[in-house]
Amino acid sequence: MLKLENVSKSYITKEKKVEVLKNISYEFKKNKVYCIIGKSGAGKSTLIEILGLLLDYDTGKIFINDKDVKAKTENEKARIRNKEIGFIFQSYYLNPFMKAYENVMLPMYLNKKMTKKEMKEKAYKLLRLVGLENRETHFPKELSGGEQQRVAIARALGNEPHVILADEPTGALDLENAEHILSILKLLGQNNRCVIIVSHDDRVKKYADVVLTIKNHQLIEV
Repeated sequence: MLKLENVSKSYITKEKKVEVLKNISYEFKKNKVYCIIGKSGAGKSTLIEILGLLLDYDTGKIFINDKDVKAKTENEKARIRNKEIGFIFQSYYLNPFMKAYENVMLPMYLNKKMTKKEMKEKAYKLLRLVGLENRETHFPKELSGGEQQRVAIARALGNEPHVILADEPTGALDLENAEHILSILKLLGQNNRCVIIVSHDDRVKKYADVVLTIKNHQLIEV
């Protein structure tokens, strides 16, 4: 599904070279939920951006469905992101001027094969999937934090991606809403998808099939 081979990443500051990830090799498989935990600054966000093809890496290879993405152009990477990867972030990133179903439709506009009617029907279906029936026409400001995060999850599923990347998806939520969001992600991971959650929240562990951490620039199973 998603495979890394000897992936390394470092940053150059004015003073020195800062190594973040070093020769990481790991294979993420479908029908599993992975949780990557660790302290702030360990490299979790860097890794999730690399996995999502949002950040380039220094050396190594990444394969998505057995395809090496290193040599892909930026346009090709954008198409892979849109088709294969769904993103869920702590800050939701919903358009405040669009209704819930319209926010969910946004990534679908890149799918030339769907009509606007089909997009809307699918958006309503996805909102029902995350328990937001009767909230389809609400604007983000009319929704709670947990409901906004569920809209973001529905949006991430718009193009039926095989990989879901969630960066601190419960960071801004209370306990009840956090548990609800994690339950949804757990179900998604049992439906022919690979779900990767990056978090410093230990509650995430009980929803994961595999728990990993970044230590000494390496990705290791806990």
